[in-house]
Amino acid sequence: MRVIIILLVCFVSCFGFSQNNQLFDEANVLYNDGKYAEAIDKYETILDSGQHSAELYFNLGNANYKLNNIAPSIYYYEKALLLNPEDKDIKNNLVGYAQNMTIDAVETVPKVGFTRIINSVVNTFSTDLWAKMAIAGVILFVVLFLSYHFSYTTSKKRIAFVISVIGLFFGCFSVAMAFQKENLDKKDNPAIVFAQESKVKSEANKTSEEVFRLHEGTKVQVIDSYEDWKKIQLSDNSTGWIPSKDIKIIKTF
Repeated sequence: MRVIIILLVCFVSCFGFSQNNQLFDEANVLYNDGKYAEAIDKYETILDSGQHSAELYFNLGNANYKLNNIAPSIYYYEKALLLNPEDKDIKNNLVGYAQNMTIDAVETVPKVGFTRIINSVVNTFSTDLWAKMAIAGVILFVVLFLSYHFSYTTSKKRIAFVISVIGLFFGCFSVAMAFQKENLDKKDNPAIVFAQESKVKSEANKTSEEVFRLHEGTKVQVIDSYEDWKKIQLSDNSTGWIPSKDIKIIKTF
């Protein structure tokens, strides 16, 4: 009975995958024919089935850009870039085209000093890669420490000891970087403003003072939430509270 259930699940999965591939091809044909709204409907049907990919989000971004849908085009380009951060076409379409349609000109305040150096080092690799490097460092330490212990010549002992200490230091450093990278990734919670114009408040209620206004397509960082409000921070370090309905979180899949 269990084998039958597994086979049925595999069959349904394969059928769904095949159907989504057909929808994707149909959407691409519609896009190439200039029927961008219809192509978007097809792409979104694939999303509704639970399938996500950088290529799918990239095409959604392109179709929305063709229709001058500022917020959706930037939103989908950002999601595509999140899944494939090294793709040059995604970066080019996001930075070179879509972001130029936004109204808000928010300056970026660069990080300086020790924080900038640490973040630069931490962001060199992913959390998983830092963790793998930590494991490699520990293994190197164990192997060379055993070599030190069982070596008979002084020179071999000295070399094994020095390299084993370096391996241990490298392992500990990589562990620290892995935890720091994970912490930075948790704090990184970007969102895109979807409201045509949104009033950002000093507190999480409608009667509080308005601190500034944002327009569709602007990228923000969500740093807190309260009921139907999100506390956001801009790249110039300005903060305020915005209605949750006015933004969409990029990392939500």
